[in-house]
Amino acid sequence: MKKDQLLTRRTLLTGAAALGAAGAGGALAAGLGHGPSRPPAPTPGPPQRSPLKPSAYRLQPLTGYGAPRAAPGRPPVRSEPILRMTGRGRTMMLTFDDGPHPEYTPRILDTLAKYEVRATFFVCGEMADYNRDLLTRMADEGHVVGNHTWSHPLLTKLSRRRIRSEMERTSEVVERAYGEAPRWFRAPYGAWNRAAFQLGAELGMEPLAWTVDTLDWTTPGTGTIVDRVEEGAAPGVVVLSHDAGGDRSQSVRALRRYLPELLDSGYHLTVPRRRLI
Repeated sequence: MKKDQLLTRRTLLTGAAALGAAGAGGALAAGLGHGPSRPPAPTPGPPQRSPLKPSAYRLQPLTGYGAPRAAPGRPPVRSEPILRMTGRGRTMMLTFDDGPHPEYTPRILDTLAKYEVRATFFVCGEMADYNRDLLTRMADEGHVVGNHTWSHPLLTKLSRRRIRSEMERTSEVVERAYGEAPRWFRAPYGAWNRAAFQLGAELGMEPLAWTVDTLDWTTPGTGTIVDRVEEGAAPGVVVLSHDAGGDRSQSVRALRRYLPELLDSGYHLTVPRRRLI
């Protein structure tokens, strides 16, 4: 083979190798993001939506929003009940005991729904058993249901076995009608003892008392109930009212008056969460 033919062949082979290396390098560069820009691949999942404008004070119902809530672990055995909640800002909590009552509880729920506010209802098992539809409504509207024993006895006068029965029977009714077992417990008359704290913790419940007592069970008058709530309003306060156990017309009327006033004053009415208390 002649010398000039050998040079030509070497030149062609060298050029082909260079082109191949350049092509491979270009492919690697494109894979690392240094090549020509391409539109990003779509992110899996539903399309993003513009954030909703938050309300200043009100809360939306819990149902239908986010992943199902995981059951918390067993709470510690306390030596005294929780009296108030912790959190930022002007946050308060409304609680109602002794129900649910077929006449008064729906009227309270209607008022709460009007202002998009959630509350906590400590129910007695024998009342809940006859009014399971109201527990279902509470679940649908995002309220929290707590355990207030089966028959509202004075726990300090009962045996440990009887206290357990009072708590367990109520928790079973709540779980069937509300959809989950109660995570909060309130002793009737605010009479706590060591057995109540221990058994409540065994059943997965935290003891919650109150900071402001409206004494509405004494039927002191609608205006007096309103005054007690408004005078006691403060960050972290837990308000005690009743939706059963007697004529609760005053409690219903008082809620209609003080609830919008609390909201207009900048208070945020919420429900208990273990991470907040």
